[in-house]
Amino acid sequence: MSVRPRKQLGQHFLVDDNILRVIERLAELEPDDVVLEVGPGLGVLTRFLADRVAYVHAVELDRRLERHLTGIDRVQVHWGDALKLDLDRLEPRPHKLVANLPYNIATPLVAESLADQQLTAWCVMVQREVADRFFAEPSTKAYGSVSVLVQLATERTGFHPVSREVFRPRPNVESALVAFRRTGPGADLRTRRVVEAAFGHRRKTLANALSLSGLASREQAAQALETIGRAATVRAEELAPPEFVALAEAL
Repeated sequence: MSVRPRKQLGQHFLVDDNILRVIERLAELEPDDVVLEVGPGLGVLTRFLADRVAYVHAVELDRRLERHLTGIDRVQVHWGDALKLDLDRLEPRPHKLVANLPYNIATPLVAESLADQQLTAWCVMVQREVADRFFAEPSTKAYGSVSVLVQLATERTGFHPVSREVFRPRPNVESALVAFRRTGPGADLRTRRVVEAAFGHRRKTLANALSLSGLASREQAAQALETIGRAATVRAEELAPPEFVALAEAL
């Protein structure tokens, strides 16, 4: 491999073509799809996508990879930070996110992408623990703010554990492919703020967490919780995703 992956960029390059068929199935690729790929690396998945869809927008931060990503038909490479990319400026507009996501931005990128109503489907390679968080049940260790945000907007359509052998370098953690499709608009800004505040002080009661965040006084938070049928002593991880919408409205 001519380019050494950088740990600080969360890079683990795909080197096994067999996993591409699994991605194709879980992503339900169609000839008219316009796909957003974040972290294309050496372009293994990029070329595979370009042969099967109408257009690929590939977003890469590492300029060392330029020679691996240039000259691919129906692919436009956008150099820079994917978290700062304005999808409204992309033409044609992507509606699917299909990617082997860099580990260090996987969670915030998925969370932010949910707000883009034109994205309707996701198929992402992430750390196994991150994949488990997306659709974790309330009152479990994995359940958190990203669980709430993902589940308010989508439903899971596929899951596939991935061997460490498909990457170079081999990661020290397990990975998984997870696919999900949009079922609704997801959390509005008010609900997002409540969710982030609620899990920002996970060990506190929810009323105290909201108070510490400055979103409401403890008394206001307790009253809002009572309105939705919850005690003031409840913790954030006990609420199901729809209850956070109700709580935001009550506040």
